[in-house]
Amino acid sequence: MGEASARILLVDDEESIQTLLAYPLRKDGYEVVVARDGREGLDEFAAGRFDLVVLDVMMPRVDGIEVCRRLRARSQVPIIMLTARDDEVDKVLGLEIGADDYITKPFSVREFRSRVKAALRRNRMSGEEPEGPLNAGDLSVDPARRQVTVRGERVQLTYVEFELLAALARSPGHVFDRRALLERIWGDSTYRDPRTIDVHIRHLREKIEDEPKEPEYLLTVRGVGYRFRDEDVS
Repeated sequence: MGEASARILLVDDEESIQTLLAYPLRKDGYEVVVARDGREGLDEFAAGRFDLVVLDVMMPRVDGIEVCRRLRARSQVPIIMLTARDDEVDKVLGLEIGADDYITKPFSVREFRSRVKAALRRNRMSGEEPEGPLNAGDLSVDPARRQVTVRGERVQLTYVEFELLAALARSPGHVFDRRALLERIWGDSTYRDPRTIDVHIRHLREKIEDEPKEPEYLLTVRGVGYRFRDEDVS
């Protein structure tokens, strides 16, 4: 599916924000469905097919964090969250429950369009160039099936978590700084806080490591970034 034919659900309770964001998306050729609060957003998502969800955090009836949690329980659709500048807690919560990206207010339309295009591009390319599983100890990462197992048990990862783990596992022993990982996953590091990577690494460790505070697979290189272990990787 081409990017310009994508269908986007925009969930925000402020009419001015709806107009500001929907207009450039439609001008770019996307089909945009607008929901005015969290409950309406969930109803719209259940009634149709969407390639991307843009979701404000602060909304009446059902807030964005809860909407993200419910969407992620049933779908791996890319989710971009909109948060207030100072709401660091919202950013972390959104990422930990499965948001793929977030944008802090105020932001430029250029930044917003860039994030949307990147999210749709990642989603479109996710099934391309299948490759064999990457195995290390009890961990197996299968890019072709987009599956991760630990000791034979499947582990549920968000889109970004999977991309981050696969990027590290493809280059065992190689040390990546945060900006390099941002570029691997999102295509660039513009507008993005490098600390985003720390949140995803922490969440990944909680899912795949026996002892998240003493990781076996995702190793920290102090002052630089992260690397995947390089012993017995096949």
